[in-house]
Amino acid sequence: MKKIAVLGSTGSIGVNTLAVADRLRERFRVVGLAAGANTSLLADQVRRFNPEIVSVKTKEAADSLRRSLSGPGLRIVHGKEGAEEVAGSPDNDVVVSAITGFEGLRPTLAAVRAGARIALANKESLVVAGALLQAEAASSGAEIIPVDSEHSGVFQCLAKEPRAGVGRVILTASGGPFFRTPISEIGSKPVEEALRHPRWKMGKKVTIDSATLMNKGLELIEARWLFGLAPAQLGVLIHPQSIVHSLVEMRDGSVLAQLSVTDMKIPIQFALTYPEREASPLPLLDLGRVRELEFYDVDEDRYPLMNLARRALETGRSLPVALNAANEVAVAAFLEGRISFSGIAGWVTRVLEGHRVVNVDTLEEISQVDREVRAQTSHLIGERS
Repeated sequence: MKKIAVLGSTGSIGVNTLAVADRLRERFRVVGLAAGANTSLLADQVRRFNPEIVSVKTKEAADSLRRSLSGPGLRIVHGKEGAEEVAGSPDNDVVVSAITGFEGLRPTLAAVRAGARIALANKESLVVAGALLQAEAASSGAEIIPVDSEHSGVFQCLAKEPRAGVGRVILTASGGPFFRTPISEIGSKPVEEALRHPRWKMGKKVTIDSATLMNKGLELIEARWLFGLAPAQLGVLIHPQSIVHSLVEMRDGSVLAQLSVTDMKIPIQFALTYPEREASPLPLLDLGRVRELEFYDVDEDRYPLMNLARRALETGRSLPVALNAANEVAVAAFLEGRISFSGIAGWVTRVLEGHRVVNVDTLEEISQVDREVRAQTSHLIGERS
């Protein structure tokens, strides 16, 4: 039986992971949970799975959790150090990394250094620290298996294919809620409309990134590190049906594809059980009922952040760190009603145009660039708010 720790257990990926683990109780035991401030849901998860260690964001949340729970052997910790402790336990066989944003980097790094299998849903970790994480994984023997549906699809297509035979990898994107909206109307769309994703149910930040297509830009950078590909080998197509999750063009002209119904439990379960495949209670994809599979090139007038993401992918060094930091601040400002939807791309563009690219080889250097860019972006937005 394998022991699992789930980072971000109260989020969408975390909840789905625990549903999979619950169904496969004969194979997996949940030993650690890390969450934010949703102590009510976390308490329910603790009662259901009886983990050995639990982490929450603040001391106040930890105290609240202690008051609602009792039992021998349960350790409750908090803060960044608490999440790292859950992630880095030598008892973990699998760590599901699903804390959103840059905040997930340190726990992911702790899990990698401990040599666990990482079921990676936190794309930002590889975006900002791909070289560092891969070097640490090579040293510790950690295994990184992607959970994002697109990267899981690529991983499955390439499982038995030598990299020399790969021509290009194409990630698909739904296009978000504004794919068919006139471009002139998109910039003033309110938060509630931007959060109406047509296919997936996700957290707010990821849903906004889907509306701007920044999520796909970040996934391009992540794919570079996951699969060891050059920037020119990576592309994106809009696929509104979200049935084909990825396409791999081989050098001989063959195109491999991974298709499934739209449900994150499928790539989560695959990451947990790989190389085996367990039966799933989810409905099978019925291609006889699929009326159309559409694919479109990305219109950068509609999705201007894709051009910035491509530049960060090609430039590397500190530019992906700056891109991610500026975007996280801008998305938070949009969700708080302080900037418009079009302001997300506008502010990220302005910050990156002024960014001086430097080498970032260590966690400290990456964190310093992240802090500086966040402060700069917050200051610029604050001046205009």
